[in-house]
Amino acid sequence: MGIQIKVPTVGESITEVTIANWLKNDGDTVQLDEIIAELESDKATFELTAQSAGVLKIVKQKGETVPIGEVICEIEPAAQKASSKPETKTQTPVTTSQPMKTTGGVKEMKVPAVGESITEVTISTWLKKDGDFVKLDEVIAEVESDKATFELPAEANGILRIVAKEKDTLPIGGLICRIEITEGAPAAQASAPSPVAAATASSDASYAAGHPSPAAAKILDEKGISTAQVQGTGVGGRITKEDAAKAQAAPTTKSAESKAQVPSGPPVISAGVSRAERREKMTSLRKTIARRLVAVKNETAMLTTFNEVDMKPIMELRSRYKDQFKEKYGVGLGFMSFFTKAICNALKEFPAVNASIDKDEIIYHDYCDVSIAVSTPRGLVVPVIRNAESLTFNQIEAEVVRLATKGRDGKLSIEEMTGGTFSITNGGVFGSMLSTPIINPPQAAILGMHNIVERAVVKNGEVVVRPIMYLALSYDHRIIDGRESVSFLVRVKEMLEDPGRLILGV
Repeated sequence: MGIQIKVPTVGESITEVTIANWLKNDGDTVQLDEIIAELESDKATFELTAQSAGVLKIVKQKGETVPIGEVICEIEPAAQKASSKPETKTQTPVTTSQPMKTTGGVKEMKVPAVGESITEVTISTWLKKDGDFVKLDEVIAEVESDKATFELPAEANGILRIVAKEKDTLPIGGLICRIEITEGAPAAQASAPSPVAAATASSDASYAAGHPSPAAAKILDEKGISTAQVQGTGVGGRITKEDAAKAQAAPTTKSAESKAQVPSGPPVISAGVSRAERREKMTSLRKTIARRLVAVKNETAMLTTFNEVDMKPIMELRSRYKDQFKEKYGVGLGFMSFFTKAICNALKEFPAVNASIDKDEIIYHDYCDVSIAVSTPRGLVVPVIRNAESLTFNQIEAEVVRLATKGRDGKLSIEEMTGGTFSITNGGVFGSMLSTPIINPPQAAILGMHNIVERAVVKNGEVVVRPIMYLALSYDHRIIDGRESVSFLVRVKEMLEDPGRLILGV
């Protein structure tokens, strides 16, 4: 028997993972400790290694979400796989078709709710006859309301028993038909069709060929196009709604041409425009982000206060020393180090902004673990700069680059994204002028940076043009009062507009 590989425990609060990618195919030979798959949780991406050498048998497919501890694949020893091959060759093929038999169950199909204001529908056309065998999800009838035409799919495999006839009008919830549930398939489908069945199918095909559905007939009437001019692509050559929409009239006289030029409805755009849609399953990270953000809005008393910063002093200082800084430390001098230092100094003065709530207790932190929001292809992640209050400008810049790079590569660990005491998010890199950032729980506050725009401001009684950035501080009013929040943001503003205070720590 092969070795079963189960989803490992990858974090204290993680209960499930999603299979992001299989690096090996089903049936491939793998080696011990070889990476065979990538697993994705709501916090990070992990690599899954082979626990022995052998032949891989995949149990869970790419994109599936699997609980911790569940079997994800098996590895069969290569020798066992080789010995089992001769047995496979001598096996007798098994016939998959089974004779059809009823189970005694009956599925009643009723008129579904097809719109908020629709109370009844009319059976337009039965595409199957009473007594026919129908398959699950096979379209068996067309029903129309006063607004649109809908297809009615079968809700089970079995024998159709029609209750409502064509042109009957039924209320929502009214009984349309019954399906006697069966097992297997009818003999005619399991073997070659008999001449009688072939003749019947041929007559059905000839009946459907050239016949439009109700929706298609309406479109053709509006266009003034005969059904003889349209080639049906539906079952048995039936003209579908799409066939009618694509159909173009072929006038032979001048009067027909003039008539075709008169618009009778909305224009039909047939080229150069796509109305395609697609559905994608939400990743575990995106689902967790959505759940946490909604929880913050519902569980905190969140308010936001705003201020503006004159960025000219920092921009001049940065412009003057950025080359020497890069040459000495090997990293660029950005704005993030100035903001981080200013925030750490202000957090020491206003400790409530650096606190968090645990049930009926407030936890005050004597250190500053600053979380920085990083946008990645997988979504927003928030790695943490540990003990930012004790780091120098170059150490902060190097840590920002390291964490941002790992975040974009999907290589951040759980430890690197947990335990922050305060967050910074910079929407200005995307052009945001002003926003209301949402708190990153269990933290009590977050600072939002925005773009720098030259604005007319008054300095010493004169109107001057200065590079201005708007700042936004969102905070939990349960533990941070308005005085503390406003004073904190003012202190950050003062230190940014006089960067010498950051170096002197005053």
